[in-house]
Amino acid sequence: MEIFNNHKKLFTTATVLFLLLTVVIAIVPAFDNQMNNGPLPDAQPLSENARKGRDLYISNGCVACHSQQVRNVHMDKVWGNRPSIAADYALSTRVDTWRNTATLMGTERTGPDLTDVGNRQPSLDWHLLHLYNPRLVVKESIMPAYPWLFTHKEVLEEGDIAVNVPLAMRKGNKRVVATQEALYLVAYLQELKQAPLPETTTTPSFLYKPEEKVGGTVSKMDDGLLDGQTLYAANCQSCHQASGEGLAGAFPPLKNSKIVLSNDLKLYVDIIMNGYDSRPEYSAMPAVGNNMGWTEKEVTAIINYERNSWGNKAPKVSEEEVKEVMEYLKTQMK
Repeated sequence: MEIFNNHKKLFTTATVLFLLLTVVIAIVPAFDNQMNNGPLPDAQPLSENARKGRDLYISNGCVACHSQQVRNVHMDKVWGNRPSIAADYALSTRVDTWRNTATLMGTERTGPDLTDVGNRQPSLDWHLLHLYNPRLVVKESIMPAYPWLFTHKEVLEEGDIAVNVPLAMRKGNKRVVATQEALYLVAYLQELKQAPLPETTTTPSFLYKPEEKVGGTVSKMDDGLLDGQTLYAANCQSCHQASGEGLAGAFPPLKNSKIVLSNDLKLYVDIIMNGYDSRPEYSAMPAVGNNMGWTEKEVTAIINYERNSWGNKAPKVSEEEVKEVMEYLKTQMK
């Protein structure tokens, strides 16, 4: 064929075919997907601070170790209430005209999935401490520390956000202070929340039995009760530690805790559902129960596990007792 003997015709033909295939295979489907894939009704766009945090998330290479996609498999049930769908990524637009958004879905899970981390771990204090030194809150963590996101000051200034680093880890009397970049990054993580599906939409099923999907995080035990230890590990252990001893100067211990061992359930249940910030020596606790949509079943399982672990010994409570307290607390908040 003459075209193979004429390099100009050969290169021109190859270039035209390449451009044509690019349009047909990549550009047209992308525009079609963009036109036909909208966000879920309750999905919230990122705030300005969170968008800046997303840029830091990209530039610091977080996407290399963390995914943002809940797969339709049993092991992924701890990362979200449902598998991810295309609509979850509809708000992931281009960074600007010339730069596309990084593939924030990720490709591996050296670290945990972050799809719903804003609900799973909403605490500003925890995230800042985790960024400063991940081993302080998760001893087995292999995540690198990000000390350049923090400064050290002997005297705090107005507006400074101090990190509750244990005294043994501080440089003399200096306090660890979060930079604005650290706050932007945490703002992004706090806004990573899986939007609920509309009521008329059928929830995609995980590959496990429906009766095992209790509270979106744990399975049932043989006696029909929730596994409090699994609930604790998924939602409480990152702060209060597997030993229940907490972290000095950051998170209070549950071992030998007067609140945990008390017979007065009102304060205990209130802390679990609505959070707690009345002890300046410790970080504020977020409203874990309300964030996770827990019922009396989950709260009862958590309480009974904490009241009878790490040497704690206290009578177990019933779901009826906890339900009565939860209903009382709702009336107080109206």
